[in-house]
Amino acid sequence: MADSLLIIEDETLLGTELQRYYRRKGWDVEWVQTLAESERYLLKQHAEPLVVLSDMNLPDGNCLDLLDKARQEGKDGEWVILTGYGSVPDSVRALRLGAFEFLEKPCAQDRLELVINAAARSAKAQRRLREQASKQTQRYSTGSFAGHSKAAHGVREMLNKLTSVPFTALIITGETGTGKGLVARILHHSGPRADGPLVELNCAALPRELLESELFGHEAGAFTGAKGRRRGLMEQASGGTLFLDEIGELDIDLQAKLLKALEDRSVRRLGGDKEISIDVQLIAATNQDLHKRVSEGAFRADLYHRLSVFNLDIPPLRRRVEDVRDLVPLFITEYNIKADKRVSMVSDDVWAQLQAHSWPGNVRELRNVVERCVLFSDDQSFPAQWLQLESGNISQASSGGARTEGNLLSLPLDGSMALDDMDRYIIKTALEMHKYNVTATARALGTTRETLRYRIQKYGLKHTV
Repeated sequence: MADSLLIIEDETLLGTELQRYYRRKGWDVEWVQTLAESERYLLKQHAEPLVVLSDMNLPDGNCLDLLDKARQEGKDGEWVILTGYGSVPDSVRALRLGAFEFLEKPCAQDRLELVINAAARSAKAQRRLREQASKQTQRYSTGSFAGHSKAAHGVREMLNKLTSVPFTALIITGETGTGKGLVARILHHSGPRADGPLVELNCAALPRELLESELFGHEAGAFTGAKGRRRGLMEQASGGTLFLDEIGELDIDLQAKLLKALEDRSVRRLGGDKEISIDVQLIAATNQDLHKRVSEGAFRADLYHRLSVFNLDIPPLRRRVEDVRDLVPLFITEYNIKADKRVSMVSDDVWAQLQAHSWPGNVRELRNVVERCVLFSDDQSFPAQWLQLESGNISQASSGGARTEGNLLSLPLDGSMALDDMDRYIIKTALEMHKYNVTATARALGTTRETLRYRIQKYGLKHTV
């Protein structure tokens, strides 16, 4: 498809020549002679020319007024302005409105050609960036946190609230693999700072010395090997979001510097002597109990309180095991595309095993299991032999010290067994005792058959009626 060029020129001879020349060069050219025609073409017909080549002064007004309207309407494309008698105020206004170039007539054709081609490259690059940003926004909408469980609904509800407010700091807590990184990207790409950069850093991945340089930057000669100036990640994230994963691993001295930077909204590079203003939204994540770390003296209380204005806790997968049925198809589709596979059928036996597993590695573990099974699949069926989950409906880790003695159940209260695991163990044991008779089991447990059937489906218990 040819690149589109709009020429706004009231001189018939010049307009005709420019139109003929750029059509020969392969452009899709539209030529108009007045401001009214230009406005109708751009704003009424919703045209999107890649480049606009316009005379400054037209019979019915100044083209900069149209450029101003076009920018307010969100029209992209680069503008090249031609004028026979330019003035400093006009040139300043043109550049302020985002004009690509301001040229005086007469302009040599080879010079104009270079400017038009450069403007086209710039417009294409900007459109690519906008398309990528749009795709990221779609990919990381609040609906990207999948699941129909009450816990998943709660997280999405909180995300919808947070993405509508301009918060400055937030902390995401949750076990490893629950999706803290995904939540951070949703908060950025669906929030007010979506047009700004998202800069990510794992605080556990670098030693203290390198981490300080990464965060705050350095000047040439600040330390051995610092041959040039480097902008820190806090500078790079200005106008957008800085995501610090595993913030509980941040050195106590760096915690003080981070707090100062957040409070002062400025940073000083290592070896530097001036403060650099920044505008950063900070999202921190941890799988540790920071409140406990504060009481132990391993984490600064003032930084903890600065970060925890908003605290978003991501529940482990074992607490929302019903969401497995929402997540597995998403992962199957993802790896079908990546590996050119066509898995589409998941057997009841596979679903039972997936929902019976305790998922100590959470969603990350589930993703890895699905990836392995899809890659090793031979046809459209999801291969059960590659699940490689722990044997038994309840893993050894989750069942802990649970045991049955006659009609009595003993459950550990030392934290080794989650509440859902206890619930599942009780129901499974009662079903076995009553030979999977739902009515008898419901009566023994003092519940209704509908509630029991819901629990049976939730926990993937087999051989039920």
